[in-house]
Amino acid sequence: MSDGGFLEIQPTELKFPFELKKQSSCSMQLINKTDHFVAFKVKTTNPKKYCVRPNTGMVLPRSTCDVTVTMQAQKEAPPDMQCKDKFLLQSVIAEHGATTKDITSEMFNKEPGKVVDEFKLRVVYVPAGPPSPVHEESEEGSSPRSSTFENGTQSLQTLDSVSRSNEPSKEKSPEALAMISKLTEEKNSAIQLNQKLRQELDLLRKERGMHHGGFSVTFVVLVGLLGALIGYIIKKS
Repeated sequence: MSDGGFLEIQPTELKFPFELKKQSSCSMQLINKTDHFVAFKVKTTNPKKYCVRPNTGMVLPRSTCDVTVTMQAQKEAPPDMQCKDKFLLQSVIAEHGATTKDITSEMFNKEPGKVVDEFKLRVVYVPAGPPSPVHEESEEGSSPRSSTFENGTQSLQTLDSVSRSNEPSKEKSPEALAMISKLTEEKNSAIQLNQKLRQELDLLRKERGMHHGGFSVTFVVLVGLLGALIGYIIKKS
């Protein structure tokens, strides 16, 4: 901070974040702590390299003025990042009520009995700051990664639901169920009849053993027909 002369200057050095092939800007604030209108003018040793806005102006009493200096993109870095460029800020007391339009180059000429305050500022290059870190947490406190995982889970659940809906239905129609029930009943009846015939056959065999007799041809034929009928019913079911 410079508090000498008519204007207080903050800061006293122009610090530019330096990065090849990129423009860089910095600013300074001019503070008028007097009760006078103060006109200022900014000069530089390398006018093609820098752009100053505003390069001339009027600072009202007890007020401030911001000046922005932009450095054009540089193709090469200077040795040891040292810059020899300089800026000169000139200030002079102006008439009361003067405006920027009233400023002329002659106002800053040094003449006997006229005070022209001058302040030199040097240029400093500083390394460009690293990119700002990515915030891992969202406003609701959940990270994008967890949100992605949750979305993936929902997608899998949706896909599973669609796959299930596309599977062929395993339910059978009422007609098919009725046919199966009927065939099952016929099968059970045939099995019971077969068991009953076997019991009667065993009983007849026992009686034959007791009486040493034999079966009639009619009985044998009847048993054969019943066996064939039972076999047909079982195969059909």
